[in-house]
Amino acid sequence: MTIALLCVAALLVGCGGGTKNNDTLVFGRGSDSVGLDPALETDGESFKVCDNIYETLVGYDSVSTAVVPQLAHAWDVTADQLTWTFHLRSGVRFHDGTPFNAQAMLFSLGRQFYQDHPFHKVEGGYKYWKDMGMDDIVESLAAPNDSTFVIGLKTPNAPFLSNLAMNFCAAVSPSAIKKHGRDYFKNPVGTGPFHFVEWRKDERIVLARNDDYWGAKAKVARLIFKPIQEASVRFLELSQGSIHGLDNISPEYIGEIRANPQLQLLTQPGMNVGYLAMNMEKPPFDDLRVRRAINHAIDKQALVDNFYQGLAMAAKNPIPPTLWSYNDRIPGYVYDPDKARALLAEAGYPDGFDTELWAMPLPRPYMPQPEKIAQAVQADLEQIGIRARIVNWEWGTYLDKVFDGQHPMALLGWTGDNGDPDNFLYVLLDKTAAVKPAQNIAFYKSDELHDILVAARRSTERAERVQLYERAQEIVFRDAPWVPLVHSTQTAAFQRGVTGFKLHPTGSKWFHSTALTP
Repeated sequence: MTIALLCVAALLVGCGGGTKNNDTLVFGRGSDSVGLDPALETDGESFKVCDNIYETLVGYDSVSTAVVPQLAHAWDVTADQLTWTFHLRSGVRFHDGTPFNAQAMLFSLGRQFYQDHPFHKVEGGYKYWKDMGMDDIVESLAAPNDSTFVIGLKTPNAPFLSNLAMNFCAAVSPSAIKKHGRDYFKNPVGTGPFHFVEWRKDERIVLARNDDYWGAKAKVARLIFKPIQEASVRFLELSQGSIHGLDNISPEYIGEIRANPQLQLLTQPGMNVGYLAMNMEKPPFDDLRVRRAINHAIDKQALVDNFYQGLAMAAKNPIPPTLWSYNDRIPGYVYDPDKARALLAEAGYPDGFDTELWAMPLPRPYMPQPEKIAQAVQADLEQIGIRARIVNWEWGTYLDKVFDGQHPMALLGWTGDNGDPDNFLYVLLDKTAAVKPAQNIAFYKSDELHDILVAARRSTERAERVQLYERAQEIVFRDAPWVPLVHSTQTAAFQRGVTGFKLHPTGSKWFHSTALTP
């Protein structure tokens, strides 16, 4: 095994150009990307690569969600908060050599906004644009000259600037979109510090340093993302030096990583939630008593103790405690199987019922061992008479099917994109996000919650927004569309010679400042 792994390492380091060991960084992860068009993707494994290819008008600070200049070096907003003017950097080019300018930005956002845009109609639609409610926010897009881009809003929107730093608002090459059409997702062209080289599905994605980058050049010549689904194999490859780093570490290996002087462990409180969604469009999950019974049936603390090695906390809200407006006054549903059985009997299911429990096929930041967690949840449900068969699909298929509402119950989770509660509550639980393909996979539709979330978006007063989001969490707790399971600690591990990498609250993986020492 050791010899085989060393051979793999030699192959990866040498692929596509024969770079030296300290010129190529190989990063192991639990799954391949679904696609590399930032406007179409919704999963972290896709964004992990997109983070290094693309850029947006504004970005996030390297260690927080504070908004900083990126492709726009400055911006202005009118007193009524309705007109945002972005002043673009000059001399920036896409990886295909075409210029980045206001027209390119108009194309990048316009294909998502304008229904008559020649590239608006795509399979699955622009999910993030829809789920962030951008059609209800944006009134107009304009490019008065090459260096000025203007966005008009219908109403003031508090998280708007932070939203623009998210992957779905990235600048894409209009020439590349026109050239590749439906195949653009596997031929990505951005302005970022790395450019795309090749994608061998389920084997590797290779990026190379963009030597014409407008900012500080990346410190490694090549960046390889290598999918390794088995946690044990991923850890072994790190230990043997076949890969330089990995994330979504299975907790059982944390102790070994800490004890190995050749490795380094990075941790950070996670801005995430792992949850069990109950599809309210499918009986019996349209019955509040059934949903509350399931909330009382699951021993969340046992999940934390058995599958996270202390690197998580049991959840009671859909937003993590690291996020402002977290409502700690909510009591949560205590683990109480007797109460759960009584609620099921009251709902007309004294003997329980048969159903399916859908589970992710790969580790995620909020759920590094989804199969084991699914088995534990299955056992808890069986104790109250619910007989749940575990169902798995390939990752891309899994997402497509749950977004389409084909599941009765499904495990999923979320890592916050921008540090705003809106990014959890509106995107995952508002009724507008329950339109297929839906991010709201509970298909929970509350007019009361919607009115509160819209009011919170329009308010520019932080204190008022806190009160509104606290009330929103109370409504979600009452209606129980989910079982919020855990908020996990974000983890990554690297060889000792890797320097400059920083975990980010959003889960983004930026490698432009990462270096390898001999």
